[in-house]
Amino acid sequence: MTWQNHSVLIEFVFLAYPFHPELRILVFLGISLIYALVITGNVLIVLAIQRETCLHIPMYCFLGSLSGVEVCYTAAVVPHMLANTLKTQKTITLLGCATQMAFFIGLGGADCFLLAAMAYDRYVAICYPLQYPLIMTLTLCVRLVVASVVIGLFLSVQLVAFMFSLPFCQARGIKHFFCDAPPVMQLVCANSHFHEHSVLVAATLAIAVPFFLIATSYAFTVSAVLRTHSAAGRSRAFSTCSSHLTVVLLQYGCCAFMYLRPSSNYSPKKDQLLSLVYTLGTPLLNPLIYTLRNNEVKGALGRVLTRNYFSKNS
Repeated sequence: MTWQNHSVLIEFVFLAYPFHPELRILVFLGISLIYALVITGNVLIVLAIQRETCLHIPMYCFLGSLSGVEVCYTAAVVPHMLANTLKTQKTITLLGCATQMAFFIGLGGADCFLLAAMAYDRYVAICYPLQYPLIMTLTLCVRLVVASVVIGLFLSVQLVAFMFSLPFCQARGIKHFFCDAPPVMQLVCANSHFHEHSVLVAATLAIAVPFFLIATSYAFTVSAVLRTHSAAGRSRAFSTCSSHLTVVLLQYGCCAFMYLRPSSNYSPKKDQLLSLVYTLGTPLLNPLIYTLRNNEVKGALGRVLTRNYFSKNS
């Protein structure tokens, strides 16, 4: 039997969804509302950065790219979650599960590398302000964004290809809302120690390496800020970095707890709750964190919304 036929015949069943019809409708409405806010917030940021020429600088290029990745990241799993909430048979084929996991983990990895690129941008802006326009060009910004997405997807494809080449047990119930590495690894029947270490290596490359780059960048950045004699300059620099650091801590805290741990510590209930935080919570909070503390983005959003309102009423 070929792998293609094998992938069509094997189906996984999601076990984390509620069974009571009233609760299913409530969950559907709640996820739909949050998902609509996620899409609206991130798309508005992308539109504002695209249409406002004053935001055509590397820092906002990264922010717009992060919002675009967040939209794709949530789209990889949330529409399927919404459909499963209302369906009686909550199944997915082996190929569908592998595809969903590849895009979800790949775009999540791209998120992590983009945050590292944003930390480098702040490092150059604060430590080398005079050379900043020469170092952080829009060309370099685009290259870093493309590299982040390519590396994230490359690592994800390698991980997924490795995981789905392993034999699965007869029990194919996934105690989760979607196909993610930890719950799917629980279904593998092979000797888990070697495979678990392989998954940890891939997770380390996608999570710990960017976090190390971010920590290094901010160590130099904080050192440079503390040497600044102007109190106003220090306050402005810390204000610029605080939004990014908040997003980093939120994103990496969830990812590290989920992926950088042995499978013996796997807890379905905790992981299901945590998955909702980094699948819906983080993409929802990112636009709020960046816009509430950034007057330029707030002003651009106001102008975009005002123009759209008057164009519809003219």
